[in-house]
Amino acid sequence: MRLWAVIKKEFLHILRDPRSLAIIVLMPLLMIFIFGYAIDLDLKSIPIAVVDGDRTAASRSLVSSFTESGYFEVRYYLDNAADFEHFFRAGRIKGGLTIPRGFAKSVATQFETPVQVIVDGSDGNVGQTILHYSEAVLADYSVRSGPRQLQPLVELRPRFWYNESLESVNFIVPGLVAIILMMVSALLTSITIAREKETGTLEQLLAAPVRPIEIVIGKVIPYIALALLDGLIIIGAGLLIFGVPFRGSPALLLAGTLIYLFPCLALGLLISTLAKTQQVAMMQALIITILPSVMLSGFIFPVASMPKFHQFLSSIIPATYYLRIIRGVLLKGVHAAALAPDALILLCIGMVLMVVAVKKFKIKLD
Repeated sequence: MRLWAVIKKEFLHILRDPRSLAIIVLMPLLMIFIFGYAIDLDLKSIPIAVVDGDRTAASRSLVSSFTESGYFEVRYYLDNAADFEHFFRAGRIKGGLTIPRGFAKSVATQFETPVQVIVDGSDGNVGQTILHYSEAVLADYSVRSGPRQLQPLVELRPRFWYNESLESVNFIVPGLVAIILMMVSALLTSITIAREKETGTLEQLLAAPVRPIEIVIGKVIPYIALALLDGLIIIGAGLLIFGVPFRGSPALLLAGTLIYLFPCLALGLLISTLAKTQQVAMMQALIITILPSVMLSGFIFPVASMPKFHQFLSSIIPATYYLRIIRGVLLKGVHAAALAPDALILLCIGMVLMVVAVKKFKIKLD
């Protein structure tokens, strides 16, 4: 009965607080729409300029190969390759294609035909992607237009599993679920005890015949239910709006999400016990959750490519483990045995954070 009274009190606080309701309902939907459409690792319609020194059907066919790929968009036709620099400096193009004179004759009679591709390397990742796209377009053009009397000794036939179309949205949206759940859960619970301090009701709560552990659990349980509702909304939006595949078990994903919410809510509760006001608690929750989860969890950048120190930091971030769980269930359809180590680590992180939060709350109680 005492625990239920705390739970009921917390639910009433949430329903009467428009800020909490906005965080619960509007923020997840807004973030998944913004990030789901804004974060796209697939470069499309890359602006390029072309210097066609041959001006033949073969050279025009090569240019068409670039535009028809969907990766490139020819913005300018120039007379001289020296003009590339002006357009690069102005930011109007990301690449340049130079087709020399005699291109058509060379394609018809030789096995090697020189074509120059100039890439803006100011952004290394984008530059490498443009280079790979260009190589793929040129290789396809060579197969279609070059001499056919020689066949390659080794033929590569790549096959992609789990994300056959290589759509970045299938990689990004499950990661967004992890980031948004971490942020919203920590944000919601970070203000729960801070609100009691700020409104002056903490003394009444401490004077009630309720143990500290009951207060902590009673304040967490409502946010577990609300965060789980948020998770279902986000995942549903990802499936219905962005077409993310769901190859695994819904029950397994639900269990993994509940386990992930444990350290997220415990972290928010710990912040709430330390912060004196709701504004401070919310700022601390945003700083602690968003930046590490986005940069170090494997959401965008692979953990294996990070320096050793950053890999260590990623190992204490809950989102790192939930990303493997949700991507494994949605994209690969993995079984529980494969996800058990990540779930166990999440439980351990949650237990540590919860114990520290209870200890800190006991200090306030004394």
